[in-house]
Amino acid sequence: MSGLKLFHTMTSGVTEVVPRLAEVEADVQGLIEANMEALLGVRFLASEYSTGLLHGGRIDSLGIDENGAPVIVEYKRGVDAGVIHQGLFYLAWLKDHRSEFERLVRDRLGAQAAAQVLWSGSRLICVAGDFTRYDVRAVREHRRSIDLVRYRYFGSDLLGLETVASVAGRTPAARPARQLAVGTAAGGARSVELGELAAAVDEVLLGLGDGVNRIQRKQYRAYQRLRNFACVCPPQKTKVLVYLKADPKQVDLVPGFTRYVTGLGHHGTGDLEVQLRTWRDLERAQELFRASYAAA
Repeated sequence: MSGLKLFHTMTSGVTEVVPRLAEVEADVQGLIEANMEALLGVRFLASEYSTGLLHGGRIDSLGIDENGAPVIVEYKRGVDAGVIHQGLFYLAWLKDHRSEFERLVRDRLGAQAAAQVLWSGSRLICVAGDFTRYDVRAVREHRRSIDLVRYRYFGSDLLGLETVASVAGRTPAARPARQLAVGTAAGGARSVELGELAAAVDEVLLGLGDGVNRIQRKQYRAYQRLRNFACVCPPQKTKVLVYLKADPKQVDLVPGFTRYVTGLGHHGTGDLEVQLRTWRDLERAQELFRASYAAA
């Protein structure tokens, strides 16, 4: 992987673990399909899915992500410029066969999941041994959501995944986050309009890095790299709720500001709830936003 070196540490010194490619492409595919939700944030639906006699293809992996968006995953053992075009070919086929995909979701995950498929968020994930600069440039020319993911094996039991490029299909370009104003009223916060606060949260999350994909659902808005790193619910009467992938066990919880919500029902994804009522809350939440972005 680019620039990454891994070492075994021992009392006598260190030994480098040399990265390697898979022996065959099927090894990568099998490992990722067996652990797709943990590795990619995608629920696995089908392997080697036939596109029919007329189309004459086979989709390596079909899945559905945390927001209900269809996902095609294509694999290559090494470098292969055709993987992107092949994946886009299958993505076009999938959008022309929506009812077939929804039947597959219904069979695997139930009627409710099938009724909530988010077609506007359809994605392609390409997993390969490496990509060229021409590949990275090519995906930026497409108005589709595409992730290029480089893999490497380390030793006999370690797998590394690195996002080389992540392009958000319809997400507008991120604007620089505004300078947050903190007033001097009692408690250190000025009166705040929650709609304005929610808009500022949107700017901050989009501004965390390139390739942030913003997915709008009825109950929440998700912010996604390869996986969701934040979900923002519509403003309530007194607060804006944000759910993050940051590990709550690594956060000093503050009553009225952060809480651990694993096992509790809520819209969106994430185990850490952040409650924003003031501009100061947003200012102090930004470190948590960055940690969740890095974890995704």
